Amino acid sequence: MPDPDRPLALIAGQTPSPPAALRAWLTRTFSGRALLVGLVVKVVTTLTRFAVSPLPSWLDVIDKVGSLALIFAAAYLIARFVMWARRRLLWRVRRKLILSYIFVGLVPGLLIVTFFLLAGLLLFFNVSSYLVQSRVRSLGDQARFLAESTVLDLQRSVSPARVDDTLDRRQESAESRYPFLSVAVVPVFDLRCPDRSTARAVSSPLGPLPIFAGPWRHLDPPERLPPWVGCEGFSGLLAYEAEPGPADPDGAEDRTQLVMRAVAFPDVREPGWALVLDLPITATVGRRIREETGIVLGEASVMPIDDADQRLAHGRMLVPEGPADAENAPGILGPQWVVFLDYQDWEGGDTFNALVGIQINVWEIYDRISAVSSARMTSVNFGQLLLAVLALVGALFLVIQFVALMIGFALARQITGAVHDLFTGTEHLRNRQFSHQIPVRARDQLGELAESFNVMTGEITVLLLENAKKERLEQELRTARDIQMKLLPQGPLLVPGLAVTAYCEPAREVGGDYYDFLPLDDRRLGFLIADVSGKGTSAALYMAELKGLMLSLSRIHESPRELLIAANHAIAPHIDAKSFITMSYIVIDLDRSVMTYARAGHCPLIYLPGMHGEGPRHASVLAPDGLVVGLKLDDGGALFDSLLEEVTVPLRPGDLIVLFTDGFSEAMNESFDCFGEQRLSHLIEQHGDLPFEELRERIVMDVRSFAGSADQHDDMTMLLLKVEDIPVPVAQAFATV
Repeated sequence: MPDPDRPLALIAGQTPSPPAALRAWLTRTFSGRALLVGLVVKVVTTLTRFAVSPLPSWLDVIDKVGSLALIFAAAYLIARFVMWARRRLLWRVRRKLILSYIFVGLVPGLLIVTFFLLAGLLLFFNVSSYLVQSRVRSLGDQARFLAESTVLDLQRSVSPARVDDTLDRRQESAESRYPFLSVAVVPVFDLRCPDRSTARAVSSPLGPLPIFAGPWRHLDPPERLPPWVGCEGFSGLLAYEAEPGPADPDGAEDRTQLVMRAVAFPDVREPGWALVLDLPITATVGRRIREETGIVLGEASVMPIDDADQRLAHGRMLVPEGPADAENAPGILGPQWVVFLDYQDWEGGDTFNALVGIQINVWEIYDRISAVSSARMTSVNFGQLLLAVLALVGALFLVIQFVALMIGFALARQITGAVHDLFTGTEHLRNRQFSHQIPVRARDQLGELAESFNVMTGEITVLLLENAKKERLEQELRTARDIQMKLLPQGPLLVPGLAVTAYCEPAREVGGDYYDFLPLDDRRLGFLIADVSGKGTSAALYMAELKGLMLSLSRIHESPRELLIAANHAIAPHIDAKSFITMSYIVIDLDRSVMTYARAGHCPLIYLPGMHGEGPRHASVLAPDGLVVGLKLDDGGALFDSLLEEVTVPLRPGDLIVLFTDGFSEAMNESFDCFGEQRLSHLIEQHGDLPFEELRERIVMDVRSFAGSADQHDDMTMLLLKVEDIPVPVAQAFATV
């Protein structure tokens, strides 16, 4: 059955125009109708939606059905497009080889390179994050240490007047290392630390609080301590929004800044005051981190969390020194990444995440984390040397992969080019353009294949010419066969008193066997059978010449022996030395009821007497002496004349006479066994009572059955004569044929 999704014009073998094909697909295929119905339904429902809102339930169901129809049609079109694209893209062997090489050779290599690059970058990013976080923790430890040491100095102060001097001195000494460091002493209420070992229960007063030291340019100094800070103190990051400074452009948004804050208490059970120390993350701090880790800090931002009380303190202005400047620019490699840092909400004590952008220098980081970075060889450390070797191996891998890719493309082009040339050559052969030659592009197996193809096309051209000649010769031979068959007696021979039948089958188109019926007078009839040596046209030509000669000689010589002698004298001087003719000639005299027989080297005559008694009949093989015609053994043919013998056999009604050529007696089977004269005579004995025509067919059938599938190697000719009553003269019988 035809495909229901295939247009009828294509089924009929026609090629419609694109509009006609589209129209046929939309109206005559299930998928096209689904698309058309879906479009109509969607247009109608969309227009109805503007007029009626909401849509009725039944119309909404129809709208969903239209959507399903559109989805089905779209899926069908996508599937057909994929199939069409696959056929068009993968039809050429070159594209298949290139795609297979890309997926087998190139893609795995790229995936390996990408995997190791990503793994290396991930390693360096994680190491960078760890280094930044460790430096931030170290900065927090330093801030706590400064705060605690300052608290100790304040505890040693003997009077409130020296508190300000102590704070200023400590702030100025630390500001050289930590710019914009700020300190504040704030009061503490209701804080008890019973686990403290200090004997004093209450800290000594420092005078009126709070007390401030330092610029405090980043945030307003704290005037009290939030209740979430415990006896252990605090050290951590704070985040705040800084106003744009004078260097920022007009309209710039607030920026998130980070500051490291530490809180320390005096070592008493009921501290009445606490010291708050702020270390803003400035460019100086960033430069120090850059020198220690090879990482450049960038801008910070906070991650908003909807379900938490996340508030940022509002700063006064940006710190004049930003965390990133031209001096902190990264080295040769500077991929960007982010670091997650925890910061505290100063008022509530909640912990949130801040994101700090970083730029890393892979070479410097590797130099710092290398396990053998201290072992230097001349001016390059051993870790850098290993990294250089690794880079060299990677470069060699890429070069080898690139060279393999180019070689693969070249081989694919060579192979597919040869396939394309062969395909083009076969197309020319299909169009019977046998003179087409494909180019030989290389001296390899493909080149040998192309050369073999060219040789094949040349041989095909020669074979076609030879085939044309052969067909012409076969046609001529068929014509010659028709002419040769016409030289033999045509139609049945009706002779009162004598039943005659014949059979002749050349081994090739034409043959050298010959038989003839020669009327001599009113009561005598001659029968001739001959076999020219060899087969084919030469034998056929001798056979045609023999017919005319025998017709002439039969009118001159009445005796078979005399006729064969005369024929030998006429043929021997003119026949080829490699050729000869075997011949048997009998004359039947119906008045006298005798048969006179002479044989010139031909096959014997088989004689089967009629049923003249009650005993079984036995076939006789008559083989009188005689040489073949045409042998040049002596001058004048005296030897032929002396050896030729003539015999006379009386005839009675029912006698059967069989003349045959060696095509019957020498017929061979697959084992190269001959049928033989004895088997032929025994066959005639067994089936001599059959009707005359049926006997002939039986003999031919048995010979063919014996030969089986073996080829016929010689011409097969046979004459069967059966004696009957003779009511009228022979001449009158011939006159009626």
